[in-house]
Amino acid sequence: MVTQMTKELTRIEKLRNIGIIAHIDAGKTTTTERILYCTGIIHKIGEVDDGTTSMDFMVQEQERGITIMSAATTCFWKDKNINIIDTPGHVDFTVEVERSLKVLDGAVVVFCAVGGVQPQSETVWRQADKYNVPRIAFVNKMDRTGANFFSVVESMRRRLGAKPLILQVPIGAEANFAGVIDLISMKAFVYKGEDERSTFDIQEIPSESRPLASEYRHKLIETLGEANEIVMEKYINEQGIYPHELVGHIRHATVCGKIIPVLCGASAKNRGIQPLLDAIVDYLPSPADIPPIKGINPETKEEVIRKPSDDEKLSGLIFKIKADPFVGKLAYLRVYSGVLNSGEYAYNSTKDVKERVGKLVKMHANKQEIVEAARAGDIVAAVGLKNTKTGDTICDEENPIVLGAISFPEPVISMSIEPKTKADEEKLGLALNKLEEEDPTFKVTYNKETGQTIISGMGELHLEIIIDRMLREFNVAANVDKPQVAYKETITRGSRAVGKFIQQSGGRGQYGHVVFDIAPAPKGSGIIFNNKIIGGAIPREYISSVEEGVIDAALNGYLAGYPVTDVEVTLVDGSFHEVDSSDIAFKMAARIGFNEGLKNGGSVLLEPIMNLEVETPENYLGDVIGDLSSRRVRISEMFDRGHLKVVRGHAPLSEMFGYSTIVRSLSQGRATYTMEPSSFQEVPKNISEKIVQANSGNDQRKKM
Repeated sequence: MVTQMTKELTRIEKLRNIGIIAHIDAGKTTTTERILYCTGIIHKIGEVDDGTTSMDFMVQEQERGITIMSAATTCFWKDKNINIIDTPGHVDFTVEVERSLKVLDGAVVVFCAVGGVQPQSETVWRQADKYNVPRIAFVNKMDRTGANFFSVVESMRRRLGAKPLILQVPIGAEANFAGVIDLISMKAFVYKGEDERSTFDIQEIPSESRPLASEYRHKLIETLGEANEIVMEKYINEQGIYPHELVGHIRHATVCGKIIPVLCGASAKNRGIQPLLDAIVDYLPSPADIPPIKGINPETKEEVIRKPSDDEKLSGLIFKIKADPFVGKLAYLRVYSGVLNSGEYAYNSTKDVKERVGKLVKMHANKQEIVEAARAGDIVAAVGLKNTKTGDTICDEENPIVLGAISFPEPVISMSIEPKTKADEEKLGLALNKLEEEDPTFKVTYNKETGQTIISGMGELHLEIIIDRMLREFNVAANVDKPQVAYKETITRGSRAVGKFIQQSGGRGQYGHVVFDIAPAPKGSGIIFNNKIIGGAIPREYISSVEEGVIDAALNGYLAGYPVTDVEVTLVDGSFHEVDSSDIAFKMAARIGFNEGLKNGGSVLLEPIMNLEVETPENYLGDVIGDLSSRRVRISEMFDRGHLKVVRGHAPLSEMFGYSTIVRSLSQGRATYTMEPSSFQEVPKNISEKIVQANSGNDQRKKM
């Protein structure tokens, strides 16, 4: 038993589950590709620009040179097993980062040595903070014109509130970037060659670099001492610290989230990758280093803890669903405890169903390696879980646990879609269902008033990719309208509302009567339904129908037919008829009462507001700011990034369609911009009136 336990701990301690995260075009996929080459998984390096990388296997990724879906793979370095998830950098696909970080133990955050901390860098950093993911930073593209390692580190401090620990300083920069000085061993890694055949020699530090190396070695000990009492004591008493001691203390401080080790390199030229791999295995945690996973027993509602051990009861989280042309559906799973065997039944505690695991596979991008079992700490994909969705928990039926669900942002843009031919009609619904199951930020709704199918997502590129995938993967041709802003509706004050549905046309009639207290709810809470009926004014069997009616009515608001959010509905009274009352009658009464509450509650429209960042040469700054002001953009700050001016602000999405063409025109093609969803805010009254008027012609207003 002791021998088995020792082997298990050794296996788990040798495991690293990490993600590669960054702003778009910082070099995540290139870095991952070089890691796979250095660890012997691939023997020829692919290039993002050529569409030949292992991790970007989708046709759309290869054509556009961007990552759209997170891809998982496994490699080995110095007897450690590294499971890697390469994530997208484009904000439209931020869901892939969110669900990956939920199940990962550590992350490598890649920064561009020229761009530094960019908007999506901040987003992925916040996501990593949210899940308490320890991370290391890799400053990439040190060979690019304008590269400035120390500026990026300072930007990490200022913009991210991070505590960077510099482990390397570069030897040269831009075209003269020749290697790095390792501040642990105090040796120079000097590179030779420009491609995958690039090698390095470990040398003494060049004389001209010794003052810089000495200065930053001193800063390393000082910074680490602030996070570690032992190091601080040795620092104060001027005692020496051996390199292996430093590595141990850095690892502990990194796992605890007190510091961020920082390295640098140029992934495209294969420079800095081997030291990065060393840092991954030396400093990022194994599943044994992180706190045990916590969940709730669905039967007792008590907190349950599962340790990362094969001897514990099974617990795992489904973090991604992927439609597969050969096996139907792949459910990506992180096993936190216990063992899941291929061919056995697993209990889905979220859905309260048992399903048979047909097959377990380890993913290598889009290639599959069949495995017999998944153990604590493993990341695998399961085949055969037909009823399982993203965020569901798989566990032992006799010892149930529900792990924390993954939260996803709300869509901000919509468009109507219809099949091009009658033959496409049935296939369209099937394709949309599969895509919606895959992507929690992609929503499909049906507007009963207009008869339209509406698809919603995180941006124009997101929906463009969805439509392209429908054609290529599902062979469905569709017509779509221009993208529209996904407005929402809410109320500004509380009110009491009565809903009555009475029909009598001979024979058995219909009777439903409800009284609601309707009030504004906290932002992001959606629709909250409370039942305060006492004394049987409405029989218990009709309460669920009342709730269904409220939820159904909230899909199309009173003002202009947009979904209602952040409203609390409390059922306080009502009446029923012993013969005429029915589920449908109470559902209709609830719809009438809810709409009455919206009407009396001062309904307003909400619009998606985006975090906007524009980079422009100073010559065009005035024109850019003037144009932004005309678009209702509230500018929050301006600062320099290298030789460029950066403008940040909050922009209504409705004003930003086609902005890429405008900003290029204003700057002779030299300005760029990025946007990401921030919040929903009330639409100004004059604009709201225009939206309501435009929608009334389409019969979008609710009329009951």
